[in-house]
Amino acid sequence: MGFFSKIKETLTKTRTAIVERVTELVTGRPHIDATVLSDLEEILISADFGPDIAARIVADVKQRVQKGESDSSGLKRLIRDALIKLLPSSSNEMPTNKPHVVLLVGVNGSGKTTTLGKLANYYSKQGLSVIAAAGDTFRAAAVEQLEVWAKRSGADFISAKEGADPASVAHDAVSAGVSRNRDIVLIDTAGRLQAKKNLMAELEKVVRVIGKALPGAPHEVLLVLDGTTGQNALSQADIFGKQAGVTGLILTKLDGTAKGGFVFAIKERLDLPVKWIGTGEKMDDLEPFDAVSFAEAVVGE
Repeated sequence: MGFFSKIKETLTKTRTAIVERVTELVTGRPHIDATVLSDLEEILISADFGPDIAARIVADVKQRVQKGESDSSGLKRLIRDALIKLLPSSSNEMPTNKPHVVLLVGVNGSGKTTTLGKLANYYSKQGLSVIAAAGDTFRAAAVEQLEVWAKRSGADFISAKEGADPASVAHDAVSAGVSRNRDIVLIDTAGRLQAKKNLMAELEKVVRVIGKALPGAPHEVLLVLDGTTGQNALSQADIFGKQAGVTGLILTKLDGTAKGGFVFAIKERLDLPVKWIGTGEKMDDLEPFDAVSFAEAVVGE
């Protein structure tokens, strides 16, 4: 199953929430008029695009209508084109650094550990050697889970005892990547720490230690966001984006929500590229993000 088929299936709830209402909106109306545009904005807001993004999409559609594309049967296509402008595809070229160090951050429950396992599997299938590091030392289940994923993908596994210093695990993983001449080092992190520890301070320490072990690393800091949280993910994106040096986003669990529009709101607020999309629970259910396929899956084109 290709990316489009997978993402179309993943976004079924979001697409249904939009397409059914858009179809109803234009039924009996041969042309896109002011009423259609006003109601379209409400539909987009209800799908968690947020008022700013909804207004921008409607403005883009209105501009096309004013240029003569007013046939109501083409409304979904106009929406799709507006979405593509808002969320361009990002580059996921094969890493040129060796080892290429990737740090995954995000709150507990976002799918961070599972996503790291899927990334390990993806890169392994590309013929790259991978190290998976269990940096979430405050959650025993995360360490055990990642070990299973690492074994399945053929990746080396680095861990420490429960409660160990996460920065130490990250340092060991990067050092192992250098000494073993591995291509990729993937490092998991905690999403919630004990009350006496500050999460952001701990992540900043991890980043500093990685940089000492390998100057220039981490080469990517990817924020994993749970799609079911919708606009609530914006606050997470704000905090992690500003304080953890996030360079890109990974979106998970979009199959469980009709609020997929939040993806566009996050891109607008942080101006960070969406790098990967989780499309299910299996090892192969992680795909590089493609804007055209995503937009088409949202509106059913």
